[in-house]
Amino acid sequence: MKLAFLPWILMLLVAIPGPRSTASAQGSCSMRCGEQDSLCSCHPTCSGFHNCCKDFLDYCLEISPYSGSMMGGKDFVVQHLKWSSPTDGVICRFKDSIQTLGYVDSLNQVHCISPLLYESGRIPFTISLDNGRSFPRTGTWLAAHPYKVSESEKSQLLNETQWQYYGTSDTRGNLSLTWNASVLPTPTVTIELWGYEETGKPYSESWTAKWSYLYSLTRKTPNSGFFTFIPNPASPEHQKWRVGALRISSSENYPGQQDVLAIWTNDHALAWHLGDDFQADSVAWAREQCLAWEALEDDLPNFLTELPDCPCTLAQARADSGRFFTDYGCDIEHGSVCTYHPGAVHCVRSVQASPRYGSGQQCCYTAAGTQLLTSDSTSGSTPDRGHDWGAPPYRAPPRVPGMSHWLYDVISFYYCCLWAPECSRYMKRRPSSDCRSYRPPRLASAFGDPHFVTFDGASFSFSGSGEYVLLETTQNDLRVQGRAQPGKMPNGTQAHGTGLTAVVVQEGDSDVVEVRLAGMPQALEVLLNHKALSFTEQNWMDLKGMFLSVASEDKVSIMLSSGAGLDVGIQGPFLSVSILLPEKFLNHTRGLLGTLNNNPEDDFTLRSGHVLPLNASAQQVFQYGADWAVFNASSLFTYDSWYLVYKFLQQPKHDPTFKPLFPNEITLSPSQEEEVSRLCENDQFCILDVISTGNPSVGNATRVAHQLHQERLRSLQPGREGGQG
Repeated sequence: MKLAFLPWILMLLVAIPGPRSTASAQGSCSMRCGEQDSLCSCHPTCSGFHNCCKDFLDYCLEISPYSGSMMGGKDFVVQHLKWSSPTDGVICRFKDSIQTLGYVDSLNQVHCISPLLYESGRIPFTISLDNGRSFPRTGTWLAAHPYKVSESEKSQLLNETQWQYYGTSDTRGNLSLTWNASVLPTPTVTIELWGYEETGKPYSESWTAKWSYLYSLTRKTPNSGFFTFIPNPASPEHQKWRVGALRISSSENYPGQQDVLAIWTNDHALAWHLGDDFQADSVAWAREQCLAWEALEDDLPNFLTELPDCPCTLAQARADSGRFFTDYGCDIEHGSVCTYHPGAVHCVRSVQASPRYGSGQQCCYTAAGTQLLTSDSTSGSTPDRGHDWGAPPYRAPPRVPGMSHWLYDVISFYYCCLWAPECSRYMKRRPSSDCRSYRPPRLASAFGDPHFVTFDGASFSFSGSGEYVLLETTQNDLRVQGRAQPGKMPNGTQAHGTGLTAVVVQEGDSDVVEVRLAGMPQALEVLLNHKALSFTEQNWMDLKGMFLSVASEDKVSIMLSSGAGLDVGIQGPFLSVSILLPEKFLNHTRGLLGTLNNNPEDDFTLRSGHVLPLNASAQQVFQYGADWAVFNASSLFTYDSWYLVYKFLQQPKHDPTFKPLFPNEITLSPSQEEEVSRLCENDQFCILDVISTGNPSVGNATRVAHQLHQERLRSLQPGREGGQG
């Protein structure tokens, strides 16, 4: 039980006044964002109760846009706040230490410029409107991996291959780049080269990451959105930088000025700025760098031993979404453009970086569904000393998203494989993982009326109305809770069945993420720590203890640090949820999704430890489900409306007045039975849902959800060849 939730819920139960008494709520949210109060609240749920402090939106900031590249330079405006008073300086402070200059525009709107960061994820910031004397206003900026922001936000290197091979063989001529000139409201721009490095002893406290301004390619160039030039070799003091990016900003800034409005290119290999020795004999130069990298690698710790083994098949890799996620550099859903892995149709990366070294696994597959190995081809999948997506605490090498990966895994690939014929040296130190020790995760699902298929394969229906424990674990303190509510009959009356309308999860001290149905027509709403999230700009978020992906409007994927994964989606009028657990959770689970121990016989275990038999009656199973009602003190749900407070906080968590339709109470005529069986293809879950809701489409949605569970289960089976899962 998480006692931290107890005061918040008790306050809702006893302290929140009725809607009429909150109209006169007084007070301020200055320095109080996130606090819960009965009369003047600054908690994200306050708007639903009409008891927000009068200045809630002035101090608990909403911003637009809310996200941008971790490279910085993005202008965002504070919503709802108008500042007409004279101000002697707007200062925006990120993570209590990184400050950028903001401004107030002609419409009295307050703006900030996002800073250059060495991490991704949600970055807290505060704003001062008195030149730094006080910072009473707070908000959150979402810093994204540079490759996970839209191309329209970045400057584009035209013919990027020419940039990264410039100086090799016959690659010469003009280099060109483009950008969206309207983003920079200035007549002339400066284009600068910035270099990235990590210095100090690897894996020590002195190991640090740094972006440095190197030099300007041009100053006071017309802001036309296009620039072309013939590069000259950099001066000797700048040639040690092999990876970098170009920054375009106003010519009014002094050279290398930090954290100004700017547009960046993608990071890339700086072949075009290397010296005459590279251009005179690029192969010899690259071979020398490859040998130096090889010697360095041999002195560094062996990170391969702590990486997870790859899934054996493409089907497994795509089904094991808690531990592996699509590599944007080789995606079967986007045409299988696999530049570094020709012959592959799809690659995945391990979601979580390895615990000690922050390393990452990569697994690539052929069209036949088999793994592509470096022992067979230089196109094989290669592990990474620096996980491409980075790893908490991010800022320290080799955990800097994108950039650590470039220094330790990508530029070395250029040295050994692309600029010199020494690829065997690279592959020897980046060998593909086989799948000898890979163990597929265990899958459990809930969908429809709702129906449950446990981790050990037991299945049952439980049409309770209330909030229930789907899963609790003693390993990693993972908790998943579900809210079930009655459905509607076609005539609008209450149905005899229920379905999931909200699912919430937390692992250890991670963020709390809730996925629920909202609005008409119903759509998914995702809440992070009681506040609704927007996915208009980013469909991937790095959160505390988890990653969150929204690939479509009707499905959310949550990947937890333990390797557990949840997929929550809309299936008919209700939610469906699938949970994947790695083998380490064996013998550590309880709740409605059963006891994971390869024995379905004890899946109906009550809180007391008493076990019902698998052939228990529907009425007994109903009592089993009711026993797993959530306690108020340990509820993870967000109660941000009077309806939710009255319905779920001030009433029993399991509604004892709701009576479902039990299968053994159903009597059908032969013609009805034939019609329902034909529609449902003899799926008993579907049949029950058609009868309890009177709606064939609900039954069909249940049948589809059941089939998806079975297909995914087959995909995860050991030894299954081919397929796409």
